[in-house]
Amino acid sequence: MDYDPENNGGLSFSEKSIRMGFIRKVYSLLVVQLVITFGIVALFIWVPQVTDFALHTPALFWSAFGVTFAMIILLACCSDFRRKTPFNYIALFVFTICEGWLLGCASATFTAWEVTIAIGITIIICVALTIFAFQTKWDFTMKSGLLFVLLISLLMFGIFAAIFQSKVLNIMYACLGALLFSAYLVFDTQIMLGGNHKLAISPEEYVFAALNLYLDVVNLFMYILALTGGGNGN
Repeated sequence: MDYDPENNGGLSFSEKSIRMGFIRKVYSLLVVQLVITFGIVALFIWVPQVTDFALHTPALFWSAFGVTFAMIILLACCSDFRRKTPFNYIALFVFTICEGWLLGCASATFTAWEVTIAIGITIIICVALTIFAFQTKWDFTMKSGLLFVLLISLLMFGIFAAIFQSKVLNIMYACLGALLFSAYLVFDTQIMLGGNHKLAISPEEYVFAALNLYLDVVNLFMYILALTGGGNGN
């Protein structure tokens, strides 16, 4: 992950045209990713045959899980690879399709109404937070350490909730997760914007920026889905 901690020099948004072109490219990728993902989820909740096929082919689920894990490591850790076209696009969309399949399998345990409501709420929250991140004077990029600590705390609480099974704990966990990934969405939006923020991501890292925002949206969706399902999804 290439940050410019002083937010100056070179391609780090020194030109407005570079910044705007980078933002357009990132959001174009993100929109395509989300259309693919929620399209696959829609197939699971509206076409029973797809769910039946997934249930009878668990190997496909585990294959998707393995490929998802491999792709995210490749895109997150190999900066040279994620800057090479078209290999970066191929890896990103292979990851997106596999992630969509995993989300579809998870969403199949909820009703179509619960999933639809969760998607709608996620879209509204993401649009609102993106607008907030664009115009606020608060610099969330200064809080990267705090967000990481909160993420570790959330993981610990998740383990606690899994051991001591309780609907109340599950709902609390989902609420905390939704709040945390809402903050991460603002953080990742601001490092993409650059400007006066403490941290900025290089314009060459459009695939990585899209991946970060996509993961924020997906995690936010899953926690909201758990809430719409009454805490039964955790």
